[in-house]
Amino acid sequence: MGTEAAAKETKGNRYEKSKNRHSEGVEVEIAGQTLNLSNLDKVYWPDEGYTKGDLINYYRQVARWMLPYLKDRPQSLHRHPNGIKEAGFYQRDIKSQLPDWIETVEIYSESTKRNLAHILCQDEATLTYLNNLGCIEIHPWNSRVQSLEKPDYAAIDLDPGENTYDQVVEVALEVKQVLDHAGVSCYCKTSGATGMHIFVPLGRQYTFDEAEIFARRVAELVHARLPELTSLERSPKQRRKQVYIDYLQNNIGQSLAAAYSVRPIPGATVSTPLLWSEVKKGLSPSDFNIHTVPERINQLGDIFGGVLGSGIDLEKCLEKLKSGS
Repeated sequence: MGTEAAAKETKGNRYEKSKNRHSEGVEVEIAGQTLNLSNLDKVYWPDEGYTKGDLINYYRQVARWMLPYLKDRPQSLHRHPNGIKEAGFYQRDIKSQLPDWIETVEIYSESTKRNLAHILCQDEATLTYLNNLGCIEIHPWNSRVQSLEKPDYAAIDLDPGENTYDQVVEVALEVKQVLDHAGVSCYCKTSGATGMHIFVPLGRQYTFDEAEIFARRVAELVHARLPELTSLERSPKQRRKQVYIDYLQNNIGQSLAAAYSVRPIPGATVSTPLLWSEVKKGLSPSDFNIHTVPERINQLGDIFGGVLGSGIDLEKCLEKLKSGS
């Protein structure tokens, strides 16, 4: 099925087509599962007037492309049931509240000293259920339940201080240059907020510790090339006018906004995969939002799939990076 036909098919399944409307919400059937979607007219983005229903519509349009980045990955739930103007909250271990068709996995938590149930977003029905809970953004782990200790990719998160997005672009291109010299394929996406995420596929061949060592080496080389513009200092107070090259996202349980995830910020922006040819001066993350991204995917397809492909030879790449080449 082509991307255009798939999008039309997805649109045909939206809640507007549901067979039963009642006071508690709208009843929909997705892949054989019945969901009651509530408060669809609740405004989540007051300045734009975007509603919970708009959010669910967006995710149903992109679910086909987004689900490969969610399947088999524990989810870190960040809920905003009253929209972006009110503080959200994180929630774990909600198994007792879930329908029996939603898959979960029990993972031991050092902080609570007990097993916690994490949702696995395996299908569109589960994704819609999460959106109905007020999960504006979707945060999957970097690893899958089959290999929790071995991530699919190494991640570098570019987090600006009081920097322009053109400066974020400058740093991203420097990261790309370092990785190119090491012979590494890498993929980038907007964070959906002010930063950018760069992923290197590892193919679940290496541990998180190895992934962090690699990401740290890349960060060090980029910082050496752009010492005034970049920082390895985590504290925002220590890097007000510098872009933080965050390599510490490479730990079990860490999560970044997924590809195609909406963010709970003005504009309903989306963490959007980019072609490297698009990463240039003038790029604006606000161009990618719940209204523009579905059509973009129709035109380009999913350009991010390589992050889930076969991984690099980490030892060889680190050897090349030792000399800074």
